[in-house]
Amino acid sequence: MMYGWLWRHLPGPTVVRVLILLALAAAVLVACFAWVYPAIAPHMPFNETTVGE
Repeated sequence: MMYGWLWRHLPGPTVVRVLILLALAAAVLVACFAWVYPAIAPHMPFNETTVGE
C-alpha cells in the first residue's frame, strides 16, 4: 500500500522513478548505519558476553 502511494507520487518515467527509489533506499540505509544503529547498540543484549569470565 505504501509502496504504491510512493510510486504514484514520484515524478518522471519509470527509469527516473527507479533511480529516485534507489537513492532514497541508500539514504535510509546510510541514516540507519550512521545514527539509528549506534544509538540502540548499547541497549542490545548481545554486547554482554560471558566468555572468559
